[in-house]
Amino acid sequence: MFGLAFFIFLAVALLVVAAKTIKIVPQSSVLLIERFGKFHRVAQSGMNIIVPFFESARSVYWTNTRPGLTSIDLREQFIDLPAQSVITRDNVMINVDSVIYWQVTDPMKAAYEIADLVGGVVQLTFTGMRSVIGKLDLDHTLSSRDQINSELRLILDEATDKWGVKVTRIDVKNITPPEDVRITMEKQMTAERNKRALILQAEGERQAAITRAEGEKQASITRSEGEKESAILQAEGAAQARFRSSQAEAQAIAQIAQTIGDPQQTAQYLITARYIESLRDMARTQNSKVIFMPMETSSMLSSIGAIKEVFAETGEKKETPQQQQPQPRQPRELKQ
Repeated sequence: MFGLAFFIFLAVALLVVAAKTIKIVPQSSVLLIERFGKFHRVAQSGMNIIVPFFESARSVYWTNTRPGLTSIDLREQFIDLPAQSVITRDNVMINVDSVIYWQVTDPMKAAYEIADLVGGVVQLTFTGMRSVIGKLDLDHTLSSRDQINSELRLILDEATDKWGVKVTRIDVKNITPPEDVRITMEKQMTAERNKRALILQAEGERQAAITRAEGEKQASITRSEGEKESAILQAEGAAQARFRSSQAEAQAIAQIAQTIGDPQQTAQYLITARYIESLRDMARTQNSKVIFMPMETSSMLSSIGAIKEVFAETGEKKETPQQQQPQPRQPRELKQ
């Protein structure tokens, strides 16, 4: 029995020694090996042999991690930060929640330079958030998330460099103003939209009025040009008509003068013809009229006989004695 117990004790001791000697490190993780409490080396991924009772893995105690964790994850990680109250430059209290992405680049610094790496990153993010947003008004805070993310990343990256941590990205998820401020902002936004709508409507009406005025102006110019062209064409037509009429009249007068042969008789003929035409035109109307005959009327009427003689001399056949009308009888003389 004593020998069996000895062998069992020896087997258990060997298992304990083997467990303390052989360390299996997962991929993308490392162990910090200490010898007599002092950092000795970094155990990489895979199987590692350590000296039991003389060497041991360093344990870390970080916020939101399992207490006594020995392996340090080298992958990129994120921390979902809870909402925090921040005051803007115009004294408005807002709640901001964000997400920070970080990665351990030097595990020895991450374990020995700071006691609580995760807690330090969270608190540093909170203070940096208050510092950045405290420089901005509420309107700028709501519309400048990219600027806030960039400034926060620079602040955290500079502060965590000595901790062996690289802050890769910060995203502000939500910015929640107080309820009364939110209602005021909605009213302001509605008023601004109504203002823009009125401005756009007025601008459209102004542009429409300008367009109508330009159209009326162009139409007036086109109409004036048309009337001008029409007047020019009418004047040219009237001038052409008068020219043709004067040519025809000149040819007629020349033919009459050639036929008559005497310029004086030709003039008397033309005057008489025009006078007769005037009388004919006046006699066409039905209105009663009084015609004043000038003193030269008798001489003008007497020229009618001269016209007859002129035509007789130019070759008209003289009437035969049989065809001649009997001379009118002279009125009898009154007896004394």
